[in-house]
Amino acid sequence: MKNALQAVGIGVALGGTQVLHGIDLSLAAGRWTSVVGPNGAGKSTLLKALAGLLPYTGNVRLLDRPLAQWRGRERARCLAWLGQGEQGADDLSVWDVAMLGRLPHQPWLAPPSVADRAAVEHALRATQAWDWRERPLGALSGGERQRVLLARLLAVQADVMLMDEPLANLDAPHQADWLLLVRELVAQGKTVVSVLHEIGMALHADQMVVMAQGRVCHQGNCDDPATHQALEKVFEHRIAICPLGDQWVALPR
Repeated sequence: MKNALQAVGIGVALGGTQVLHGIDLSLAAGRWTSVVGPNGAGKSTLLKALAGLLPYTGNVRLLDRPLAQWRGRERARCLAWLGQGEQGADDLSVWDVAMLGRLPHQPWLAPPSVADRAAVEHALRATQAWDWRERPLGALSGGERQRVLLARLLAVQADVMLMDEPLANLDAPHQADWLLLVRELVAQGKTVVSVLHEIGMALHADQMVVMAQGRVCHQGNCDDPATHQALEKVFEHRIAICPLGDQWVALPR
């Protein structure tokens, strides 16, 4: 199976402290991979390194090409990013925030094209933010802002999407909507990699990367008993992975 992203010996130091320790990882194209682990495991740092947003040692390959060989705009068209707790310009309209996702596709200072407008409309409708398109970002609630930032990511129409805590501030119905959206993206051949604290939601993914103390402890299918055992171990057996119908859930012990 083709890899969307591959890391070999990735290390990251922040403020003189080593956060990631020689991580080797292969993330399959056209799949949804969830990254989980306790606080301080290095999940967000790993995602930023894979996106090229942090200096790192080792090698990262995006679609079988070294990340360093991708030009900025070319990479931005192929790999879209949604960060944790991102801030936006509060005076920008929802429409304009989502349109920022089209910048990698636009010539310098060129107005939005018909394709740009269609992509933004589709993204805002997919996140149920279309009705607020003329409102300023600063007038929205935390959950509404998150849906607009998700629309900005979708507007890129990238083949690879990295999302760090995409469910932040979303209520249960909109978390369910996000799950359906990710499944639609994967069905279209997109690759999704998401850092999630919601273990039950993460277990819906195709594959799971389990992290602790800046290292990958396990990578495997979400329905694999070995993955469940690794999950329980990194959370000190304070959770139990149990079947519920045709899905797996995390329950407190």
